[in-house]
Amino acid sequence: MLLRSTRSPEDAVHHPVFARYYARMSVAAETTAGLAGIRKELLSGLTGRVIEIGAGNGLNFTHYPPTVSEVVAIEPERTLRQLAVRSALGAGIPVDVMPGTAEALPVEDETFDAAVLSLVLCTVRDVRRSLAEARRVLRPGGELRFFEHVRADDRAMAATQRVLDATLWPLLTGGCHTSRDALAAIEAAGFVVETHRGVRVPGSGVRLPTSACVLGVARRSDAKTEGPEGPGPAAAR
Repeated sequence: MLLRSTRSPEDAVHHPVFARYYARMSVAAETTAGLAGIRKELLSGLTGRVIEIGAGNGLNFTHYPPTVSEVVAIEPERTLRQLAVRSALGAGIPVDVMPGTAEALPVEDETFDAAVLSLVLCTVRDVRRSLAEARRVLRPGGELRFFEHVRADDRAMAATQRVLDATLWPLLTGGCHTSRDALAAIEAAGFVVETHRGVRVPGSGVRLPTSACVLGVARRSDAKTEGPEGPGPAAAR
């Protein structure tokens, strides 16, 4: 069975105005900000069954290699999910777009070879629970591919990010937070980071609060870790 017995509400996340803006902006950024190349690098070499958590409008779909047998794409926002369904029709591999949230993935334990997080940890309500869910649905040794916003290196921009995150930015951008420590959160959730590198988006020109990103690969560890409910043998899931 693919689905779990309990599912998140279909519209657990609802940002229709931002979703329409994001859909237009993200398509343009594929070329102007170099995101198409980043997506290709993010997904290169994947095989088997993949779950994409927070698929947005589905811009990753055409970049999956033919070695991927199936993608289950989870997207909680209705407008973006409808666009993702259209994008799935043009993908070269089977893509099933489903409602659901990162904190409560509607799939069974240990059923995927890889999970993909692409600019999603910045928006989730609970980073720790979201990563625990990603770990739960991965087979032992499964891969986590990630491309996420991070805190800027220089103090001035990092201070700007903190102010924005604490005020209007999440309200205007569908819950986005620019300065979360994605790498540390991934490691704390029971993943071993194998490779990562800093990425600037866009690669040149004016630096934005969202410019600092990290791109990398982690793998599910079977070591005991602290799950969302406290210490315990998370690998026993």
